[in-house]
Amino acid sequence: LAERIRTRQVSPVEVVQAHLDRCERLNPVLNAFVTLVPEHAFEAAHQAEREIAAGHYRGALHGIPLGIKDIFDTAGIRTTHGSSFYRDHIPAEDAASVTLLKQAGAIVLGKCNTHEFAAGSTSNNPWYGPSRNPWDTTRSPGGSSGGSGAAVAAFLCPGATGTDTGGSIRNPAACNGVVGLKPTYGRVSLQGIYPNAISLDHPGPLTRTVRDAGLFLQGMAGHVREDPTSVDVPVPDFTADIDAGVKGMRFGF
Repeated sequence: LAERIRTRQVSPVEVVQAHLDRCERLNPVLNAFVTLVPEHAFEAAHQAEREIAAGHYRGALHGIPLGIKDIFDTAGIRTTHGSSFYRDHIPAEDAASVTLLKQAGAIVLGKCNTHEFAAGSTSNNPWYGPSRNPWDTTRSPGGSSGGSGAAVAAFLCPGATGTDTGGSIRNPAACNGVVGLKPTYGRVSLQGIYPNAISLDHPGPLTRTVRDAGLFLQGMAGHVREDPTSVDVPVPDFTADIDAGVKGMRFGF
């Protein structure tokens, strides 16, 4: 998708429209998104279209619509943390990782459903309803990032953010048949994300392929000086050696 956007075979506006059309059809059943922001997404898509036409392509996330787990602050967009207490909460600033994703050109499509305060493994939310597994809607998509996992699996968005304290990225990745990556602690900033267990929280991507996970992490990662948990290390190209495979590596379980 990034290559087609870069070469202007499709526009970010068309990409956003296609995903919103799919959300309109499927989200009422899946409840993967609790908030969709078409106006915000189209405004960002038109800006991306202008930038790319002018030769200012920012990279693989430029013009790509993403879902954001609803415990990440998003400026001007409702952030409920999965709770009735925050039903009308609209943050003034983005979470640090959302800021980085926007700087990479990514577009916020909406906020993905989550277990209340991300404190559970089913995404059966008492206030906003349960998210459902797109492979079998009688089953759970896992949690707490279940809305993110379901949205990615059902092609409602190419990727979505999640957080993992005790399995909340890995669990929905397994349940929905997608790729979830729990990055090294401190690689992605926790600033602007509702805390579950501050020493165990890991923000990360959910995508449909390993390469996409690397590209997504590339956009999320980076040192944030104001965040004491954020590690000041360079951000490498996470997909640089992906075609080399795993031959010769040793893995321990």
